[in-house]
Amino acid sequence: MSSVGKKKLILPLTLLLSLMLAGLCAYYYINHLLSTPIKIENIEVDDKAALKLNALEQISKKNGITEWKLKASSAALLKDLHKAVLKDVNIVFYTKQNTQVLLTAAQGELDTETHDMIFSKNIIVRYQNCTLTSETLHYAKKPHIIRSDSRVTLDDRTSIIKADSMEILLNQDLIILKGHVEGQFSENSQDSDML
Repeated sequence: MSSVGKKKLILPLTLLLSLMLAGLCAYYYINHLLSTPIKIENIEVDDKAALKLNALEQISKKNGITEWKLKASSAALLKDLHKAVLKDVNIVFYTKQNTQVLLTAAQGELDTETHDMIFSKNIIVRYQNCTLTSETLHYAKKPHIIRSDSRVTLDDRTSIIKADSMEILLNQDLIILKGHVEGQFSENSQDSDML
């Protein structure tokens, strides 16, 4: 074989050998990376939660009729307590006449067995042309009632009514204010459909 033929043969063989050597190095490096255990630090384990969800959507129906639709940005299902702790709650309740009652709250708790709920922090309820605010609200599924045992404020843009406690009877489209009830009414206010 001539020296020109040897040079033509040596160049591809050298290139092939270099590629094989690079492939072997890459294989061992990747294998080393995959076999090295990954250290994960600063993980908080919630031993009370059985399951944490980044988002929750739930619909409750009774006899085929939707009673409420719930959305929350996160939910933690607690072990042995039959409870879900909710954040950024947005819920639509439906009355018997299919009127929507919109409720938003920063926090909530859902009893996973009875579907009763408790809401707290930044609670706003919108019902027809009224806006209701309170520190805490409770929802009882069986009677389909929203109630508050803390001070409530009801505003319909022309009047403001405050009371010590309140119930919204969803099956009857009725709001009942209790305790020390006081109101401020505008001269232009007409008969309101609040109560």
